Amino acid sequence: MFTDIIMANKKLYLIRINRILLSLVLFTGINQVSFSSSSGREERGTMLHGNLERTFITHFPDSYKKSVKSPLVIALHGRGGEGTSMILVTKGGFNRLSDSEGFIVVYPDGIAKGWNDGRIDEEANDRALKENIDDVGFLSALIDRMIKDYNIDPRRVYVTGISNGAIMSYRLACELSSKIAAIAPVDGNIPFMLLHECFPSTPVSVLAINNVDDPLVPFEGGEIMGHFHRVRLGRVLSVNESISFWIRHNHCSDIPFIEQIPDKDPQDGTRVLRKEFTKGKQGTEVILYKIDGGGHTWPGGFQYLPAWLIGKTSRDIDACEVIWSFFKKHTKCASGGIDGL
Repeated sequence: MFTDIIMANKKLYLIRINRILLSLVLFTGINQVSFSSSSGREERGTMLHGNLERTFITHFPDSYKKSVKSPLVIALHGRGGEGTSMILVTKGGFNRLSDSEGFIVVYPDGIAKGWNDGRIDEEANDRALKENIDDVGFLSALIDRMIKDYNIDPRRVYVTGISNGAIMSYRLACELSSKIAAIAPVDGNIPFMLLHECFPSTPVSVLAINNVDDPLVPFEGGEIMGHFHRVRLGRVLSVNESISFWIRHNHCSDIPFIEQIPDKDPQDGTRVLRKEFTKGKQGTEVILYKIDGGGHTWPGGFQYLPAWLIGKTSRDIDACEVIWSFFKKHTKCASGGIDGL
């Protein structure tokens, strides 16, 4: 009898979750245009890599001219998403900044909605990890294609992402450091296993945004838990361990400048602390935005699931604006280092 009651309650709980997810899908379809509205244009592209057709969306500002070199921002979606999901969760913020600042932004799609970010994931059916999909090679080839076809400035290539996409951005900084000037992972840490294989050939500036109350990617490190804490998705370092790796690699000062960000929205239940580690090799720096009270969310972005599931979204900063302001300060040297602008 008691077991039957538990199973019935569990069934009702799962039905409720499925209804929420269905509502999210419908909401995404209805509101995608409003979030991504801009004066620029978007193109869907495909390329063959590793015998797989890879797809992506590219946003061009109206000011784009092939005769002028443009910066490139690669924005990576989280697990279970795709390029359009990244536009949604950021409320089209990078597209609007692209229009006003003149950079190109590309939203690649992972295989089966995931990235091979360097984790060991034994309990979930993530094709990218199980089949060891060459996402590093794909994204490297995508950078080359964008440079060739659209006159991207190879010294100004940047990568950001959320969750699985954030962890993937850390992997790209490890393995494609000669091609990337800076990364900005949101809600992600360095995978435990990747740490022992991370040997960047050049410095890479890093801006990390992490929410202390993230229920999926633990701020203090450990197992990422999915499917409502029933499935282990791989072990990651803590936030402090992740940024410390890059502080050491870039030879930044280990004494940070610390700033409490103004509480612009007292109703959001979050507070933001900024730590800045400067004076790295060739102008590199490492910055951490630590968000107390925030969940597995994009600051200033779309609350894509209820707070009781994923936590709160901070409204004290706009992650897109913070990230682009950081990116545009850093340009790769011709020798592979970084020039601080």
